[in-house]
Amino acid sequence: MTTISICLVGCGGMGSRHVQGFARLLRSGMSNVRLVAVCDVRADNAERVASEAEQLLGYRPKIHLRIEDAIADPEVEAFDVVTEAFSHLAVVRPALEAGKHVLCEKPLALTVRSCRALIDAAKASGAVLATAENYRRDPTNRLAKAVIDSGLLGPIHLMVQTMIGGNDRIIITPWRHFKDKGAIGLDMGAHLTDIVQYYFGDFATVFGKGFIAEPIRRRQEKPEMQTEAYIKRFLEIPEQITATGEDSFIAHYTMQSGLPVQMSYIASGPGKGWNQRTIHGRHGSLEIFNDRTGKAPILHTAEGDLTGQALADKIGFKLDALTEKLYGGVSYEMTWAETDSGLLAIEIHDFAQAIAEGRPPEVDGMGGLTAVASVLAAYESGIAGRAVTMDEVMTSAISTYQDEIDADLGLLPKSNAV
Repeated sequence: MTTISICLVGCGGMGSRHVQGFARLLRSGMSNVRLVAVCDVRADNAERVASEAEQLLGYRPKIHLRIEDAIADPEVEAFDVVTEAFSHLAVVRPALEAGKHVLCEKPLALTVRSCRALIDAAKASGAVLATAENYRRDPTNRLAKAVIDSGLLGPIHLMVQTMIGGNDRIIITPWRHFKDKGAIGLDMGAHLTDIVQYYFGDFATVFGKGFIAEPIRRRQEKPEMQTEAYIKRFLEIPEQITATGEDSFIAHYTMQSGLPVQMSYIASGPGKGWNQRTIHGRHGSLEIFNDRTGKAPILHTAEGDLTGQALADKIGFKLDALTEKLYGGVSYEMTWAETDSGLLAIEIHDFAQAIAEGRPPEVDGMGGLTAVASVLAAYESGIAGRAVTMDEVMTSAISTYQDEIDADLGLLPKSNAV
């Protein structure tokens, strides 16, 4: 098996999670990668993640403090970029221009233009560009997709995706509440829209809006038991911030097939949370549970309910070898950390295989773009006061919401920004 030498760029919390993914892949006996380096502008973060890698992988990767040095490193064939979304253009584009392959965390970038800049760079150099969409890798979503494709539901009438509930606390990090940094509406929304396109293909039209449900966000309470590194990061977070970016959006999508999809993501409303992912057809409905919980979808029909391995057997579905090795079946009971590291291992493995085999990854740059564009389409629709087509958004024929961000990124003249 060909082994791809990778540099991990970004040594914050997500960097630690990806190291766990590399380690989980190594333990599977099916690893096709070697983590040869880590890169972060903060030396303390880079040292910490290199130490975590040494403990988990049995060797210590080298450290780079500048992306330019990592790109120039002849040992590095590819990059796993897990920096904040607003830095992706500055980090990923020069790597692609140098002919280095890149697996980039979602969202791929903050706007349609910035996503296209990365896609164009990859096309020009011939490098592989993959978007790290992990939810679709979950065995439960693999089974859900197989049920949809099997025809058991008959003609499908509707998909509903709802995640509502939350509080006024800062979600993970302050930047996830600022428009120019990639707020949580886009950050989480790209997960949800990718699931929709994984199930049903291309989007056609969008009617919706984005909004700030919690204008003032406050620092999370400090847990009693945490690592020294976590406490240090916690104390760097301000006690209160004023949000400038959307934490919520509501959208009605029509897919190219004509299927309607109703989506609501509102990170506000203390008390009971509301979560629903359901697909409704003439012969029944499919109830799909939260990602990374291990609970298999349930097929509801007039003949009764079917779930888990019985449902998989009904349609002749089998997991791929790596997913089966990591999870043991279409439903599972694991800690969150075990579940998460397995999904990351799968996407890292697919990225490396795409490089070795000269094929596109499961989620390429275009897949990352459409996940981002479908969220932005809801924002653009709210500003325009009408439904918008995905063609309008994908070609930047409508881009009012994005223009200011693109101007800051140097993709538009400042005079073009509203």
